[in-house]
Amino acid sequence: MGVRPLHEKVLVKRIDAPETTEGGIIIPDTATDKPLEGIIVAVGDGVILPDGTVKALEVKKGDNVLFAMYAGNEITLEGEEHIILNEKDILAIILP
Repeated sequence: MGVRPLHEKVLVKRIDAPETTEGGIIIPDTATDKPLEGIIVAVGDGVILPDGTVKALEVKKGDNVLFAMYAGNEITLEGEEHIILNEKDILAIILP
């Protein structure tokens, strides 16, 4: 099933947090928060400006991003959790 976000929306697949600390301590699922990092799977066409033109989004498919904790709507696609966000809810692009 394919999904294409509309306008300034982006579809992000969460990146799982590590299950152990650097010291080797195993972190149980109940003690971890949902990760705030993900990879952009799809992007909308862009923001429609008042004059009717479309401004392209700054993020693109494949970007690794950080996003706000309570932003977006969670959906499940093919058994995997994704989140649909507005571009303004993306805090940063993680550079390689």
